[in-house]
Amino acid sequence: MASSFLTDRQRDELHKSILQYLAGSGLQLAHNALVEDLKFEQGRYEEDARNYDGLLEKKWTSVVRLQKKILDLESKMSTLQSELDNLPSSSSKVEDSINWLPRSPKVSLLGHRQAITSLAFHPIFTILASGSEDTTVKIWDWELGELEQTLKGHTKSVTDLDFGGRPNNILLATCSSDLTIKLWNTNDDYKNIKTLKGHDHTVSSVRFLPDGARLASASRDKTIRIWAIDTGYCLRTITGHSDWIRSIDVSLNSELIISTGSDQTVRVSSTVDGDCKVVFPAHEHAIECCAVAPPSSFAAIAALTKSGRVPSATSGQLEYFATGARDRLIKIWDSRGNLIKTLEGHENWVRAIVFHPGGKYLLSAGDDKSIKCWDLLQGGKCVRTIESAHDHFICALKWAPSAVTKQTTNGDINTGSIAANNIDPRRIRCLVASASSQLDIRLWMT
Repeated sequence: MASSFLTDRQRDELHKSILQYLAGSGLQLAHNALVEDLKFEQGRYEEDARNYDGLLEKKWTSVVRLQKKILDLESKMSTLQSELDNLPSSSSKVEDSINWLPRSPKVSLLGHRQAITSLAFHPIFTILASGSEDTTVKIWDWELGELEQTLKGHTKSVTDLDFGGRPNNILLATCSSDLTIKLWNTNDDYKNIKTLKGHDHTVSSVRFLPDGARLASASRDKTIRIWAIDTGYCLRTITGHSDWIRSIDVSLNSELIISTGSDQTVRVSSTVDGDCKVVFPAHEHAIECCAVAPPSSFAAIAALTKSGRVPSATSGQLEYFATGARDRLIKIWDSRGNLIKTLEGHENWVRAIVFHPGGKYLLSAGDDKSIKCWDLLQGGKCVRTIESAHDHFICALKWAPSAVTKQTTNGDINTGSIAANNIDPRRIRCLVASASSQLDIRLWMT
């Protein structure tokens, strides 16, 4: 029946290819039997036998390669279809910013000589700062994709950095394994204006408090320090961790600080008096990162809780936060330390997490070289995985801040996220930056 789909010429070529394969394989009896069944005339086959030498084998291997390509294409098509099914439709560019997720990198920035450890976006201008184990900080214009300048001053690896301060005096803070924190004046060609000393070991994380007057730092010496930006004095030292503190983040009202580290615990402490408000074991391995949830995500996260109650967003109090660890898990918690959701899917250490400013998604990256996008409105379902987002471990992941900033009556920076649960879609920048130990920074944008 199968031969009926072939033309006479195709059928003849198939027969001769089979005969040549049988002859070449030493299957002479089968060869002779087929010649007899086909009733080939004497010499008809032998005249052009060489034309069919190896033809059957070549066609067979071609079929196998095509089958593999078809399977790969079907897999990609299935992934894309799944993404389309999971993303709600949008009718305008404004709505798209709420649902936008990174898909492919548009720009790659190269310049560091050793692994990149950290990234930070300027809150107003199109500036991205990167820190590296090569002891330098590089300032990039992400819109032009160009290197603006290189800051030198640290003598060992730059471990973290952050932009912050008053709207009229935005500073860049950097910390290092050389035990110091440096403040750079962005309005004066990034001049180093202060060097803060006090930690006894590697300073691993640094964050400006939203009040614009203080800076927090965490160290391998197991302490957190709160610094006065104007004077550079250490206002308070917070203790309690039993091992290396690797990551910190602060509440929008500047009153609480979250800290995580190698002791596998989460501590929520007061920035005012240093008292520990909550402490609990969170993971079964070192916790690499933490992130405070913005008010825009409160409704989506609340839907994951038993009560479903959406907290007020007007006070800027700590309500929810997420942690990522070497146990390959991401966990979402409330301010009292109650576990809300565990996100599983990474195949190696989770190194970075960031909330989508629209509130619906959480993004993560790690040593499996992938970026994953989790839909909080779908129970924390992973709706997109960017495999091989980098060629090596991903060490940093940042979402660009909202395009417009406002000034409050006391002069502090206010991105508007405290004002309401729903952020203005027109202010969301569809821009994500990631960096790897392979020395490259990639920009994911529309």
